[in-house]
Amino acid sequence: MRVALAQIGVEGAAVDANVERAVDAVREAAGEGADLVCLPELFNVGFFAFDAYQRDAEPLDGPSLSAVRDAAVEEGVALLAGSVVEDLSATDGGPAEDGLANTSVLFDADGERLLAYRKHHLFGYESAEAQLLTPGEAVPTAELGGFTAAVTTCYDLRFPELYRSLVERGVDLLLVPSAWPYPRVEHWKLLPQARAVENLAYVAAVNGSGDFEDARLLGRSTVYDPWGTAVASTGDEPGIVYADLDPERVATVREEFPALDDRRA
Repeated sequence: MRVALAQIGVEGAAVDANVERAVDAVREAAGEGADLVCLPELFNVGFFAFDAYQRDAEPLDGPSLSAVRDAAVEEGVALLAGSVVEDLSATDGGPAEDGLANTSVLFDADGERLLAYRKHHLFGYESAEAQLLTPGEAVPTAELGGFTAAVTTCYDLRFPELYRSLVERGVDLLLVPSAWPYPRVEHWKLLPQARAVENLAYVAAVNGSGDFEDARLLGRSTVYDPWGTAVASTGDEPGIVYADLDPERVATVREEFPALDDRRA
């Protein structure tokens, strides 16, 4: 499965322009043979545009998600719609009657929703996210391209127990949309790699690019293989990262180095 990490430039609260960039990236990646295109966290509104969260919140069939989903269907590619601010009150059958969530949606190439993941660990350090949003509870998985895939989001990377619980459920591909800012470059390089190493799984971490009033996204979207080796990455400017993933590679590494079998309670 060829994965494309679409590290788009994200402008704070510029939803129309950001969605247009996302749609263009989906089409470009499809033209390069991608099977799955991944967008970054809050690709439409921008993570640090806190004042716009309420105004630009949408349900799971809202305009931003519909636009990128439709483009992916037209191009015949699966899509991780990084995340949007979800209006929980407007989502039919959602987990709550009101509030907002940081929600990523994984679609197959036919546009069918495979899963919706609401960010579990909300960032509280000098951030309004924990004040404005409701944390998710469910951690769904989906079958895609021969993998059992799961989605986590940005700050989740600091909580390894979440990833171990997913591996225990058979997950071998971890998709991580993010809005990781400077100056924490070393943390961004270390944590996704560590999650790959300790779980012997692919980790595809897609970050945004762009400047906000008080923050700058550091980019560096990277795909790590089950040994923790970076097989594809980029710098801090907008761009698309491509990597070919093989589910048999996970099985081979886990057989050669069966550390997961040596776990003790």
